[in-house]
Amino acid sequence: MSSVRIRETVSESLFEALSSSHEVQQKVLEMLVSITKVSPQNRNLLAQTDGAIPALLTLSKSSSSIIQALSLSSLFNISLNPELKRSLADMETIYHLNSILSPSSPETSRLTSSLVCSLAMLDKNKAKFAVAGTIQLLIKALSGPRSLASHHLLSSLAELVQFHGNCTVAIRSGVVPVLINIVESANGEDLAGTSLAVLCLLARFDEGLNAMRKTDHVVSLMVNVLKRRGMLSKEGAAEILLRLFDESEGYMTDALMVPDFSTVLADLSVRGSAKAREKTALLMEKVMEANMDS
Repeated sequence: MSSVRIRETVSESLFEALSSSHEVQQKVLEMLVSITKVSPQNRNLLAQTDGAIPALLTLSKSSSSIIQALSLSSLFNISLNPELKRSLADMETIYHLNSILSPSSPETSRLTSSLVCSLAMLDKNKAKFAVAGTIQLLIKALSGPRSLASHHLLSSLAELVQFHGNCTVAIRSGVVPVLINIVESANGEDLAGTSLAVLCLLARFDEGLNAMRKTDHVVSLMVNVLKRRGMLSKEGAAEILLRLFDESEGYMTDALMVPDFSTVLADLSVRGSAKAREKTALLMEKVMEANMDS
């Protein structure tokens, strides 16, 4: 089938879907998800079809969770093409995504945040989400009960705060306490590890580090992460401790007062990942220097 014929078929199908029953809509959307899942060419064809993106956005507002999910899945597939990320992320679309990001079902929230994350991978889109208030909505959603969408919300936040201006927005919106709470309470290692990865991104800047310094028992929390959490979490905790030690020797004193701190460092320096061993070696070097000076 030629490209022109595919576009005509897609256009006709979407027009039919907008004015038909949920059953017809589901059939059309399942077809679109299928043809865009593995074919960059089909993603381009769908994106270039007149009225296709507005139709998918309209269908993503459906009262049917299935129709909503299939529409968002189609949009997500389209967003996988790097050259389409910029055109997809217009302000109207971003505001629409905001409207279904937080109050939705976990599945809708998961799909929406995945789409946000995909679009934010284009650096030129990052500031748009800050202007639209997406960062605050992500933080609000993460401050609520944990859900199947939590990891995807964190991944979106991690992508957005790689831009300094967005870090400032996130910090001023109270993200640090929310992330610390996830690290303390999360049962899933993915959540704790990704939260610490975001905290490391924030700690690159004075505002983020200052927010962490205001957190009670931040040093003992990070040391406990080194003791108990998975490797991604250990890497993040070690990096945050390094930044705190650079700020003040008082933080190092606090760490040395935590039972088994030195033993944990020694163990991690041998059995940790390459990144964890690197960070741990720097921590041990700082401890040795402090001991020599004293």
